[in-house]
Amino acid sequence: MAKIGITTTIPAEIVFAAGHTPVDLNNILISNPEAVRLTEAAEEAGYPRNICGWIKGLYSVVIQGDIDTVIAVTQGDCSNTHALMETYELAGVRTIPFARDYDLLKLQMEKLTASLGTDWDAVNAVKRRLDGVRAKVAAIDRLTWQEGTVSGWHNHLYQVSCSDFNGDVDVFEQEIDVFLADAQNAAEYAEDVRLGFIGVPPILTDLYDYVEKMGARIVFNEVQRQFAMPFDTDDIVEQYRLYTYPYGVFGRIEDIRREIERRNIDGIIHYVQSFCFRQIEDMIFREKLDVPILTIEGDKPSKVDARTRLRLDSFLEMLR
Repeated sequence: MAKIGITTTIPAEIVFAAGHTPVDLNNILISNPEAVRLTEAAEEAGYPRNICGWIKGLYSVVIQGDIDTVIAVTQGDCSNTHALMETYELAGVRTIPFARDYDLLKLQMEKLTASLGTDWDAVNAVKRRLDGVRAKVAAIDRLTWQEGTVSGWHNHLYQVSCSDFNGDVDVFEQEIDVFLADAQNAAEYAEDVRLGFIGVPPILTDLYDYVEKMGARIVFNEVQRQFAMPFDTDDIVEQYRLYTYPYGVFGRIEDIRREIERRNIDGIIHYVQSFCFRQIEDMIFREKLDVPILTIEGDKPSKVDARTRLRLDSFLEMLR
């Protein structure tokens, strides 16, 4: 019989039927006379100060306790639970996500298909159409890191636009065709530092321009590339299952590692949004990635502020 930690209500009948004991980690934390100290211990381990005290407390309850398996509800509950689960894994704690797998994702897609009044044949026909456009965006990505004729900003722009294809696939494809024709004949960039950008697309409006002004170039945009679905599969459900960002940091790390090696990346800019739970993941990236990382934060749409410019300058100088 094992103690199975749970982050919120789940079907306890299943845990009991398996011969184990469910343990609500929230109740353990709030009944502990050292609850405040437990939240502080999480900060000492690397959790940001402005992350919810419950999440920090749940982390320490497990790390300092006798629970070696946690069922973490990653949908329909606190969004911070996703990163909490990942830091459990980093510490060697077995985690069982109570979320979606292939079959559940397919079910969700079937429900959406029915709600919008279409069918799988039509959906798959559109997928084939969009895959042709995605292949052209993949060519822009290749020209960025392999041929060196595309800026980090344009790499970002065309990949991130694949979330909705700017609302008109035909017009978007025409724009890509024009851009590709120009990029294939463009002069090669001569940067001395090659950077990767990980994290959500930045709210800072001139980040890419500033990096290039300082003689470097971003040749890998992690999440934006995922928006462009760079996967070779005819199965639309599998395509969205392979999309790394919603499913956890360790799948993302595998993807990032491959691209660091393939693109000859010198360092990583990790962008985090103010007060987002994904700030927690910075501690995991720093342990698992083998290149220097600069973490920068944005709040509202704005240009890169003076402090961040100074940090970028120092980071580039260190890499050089």
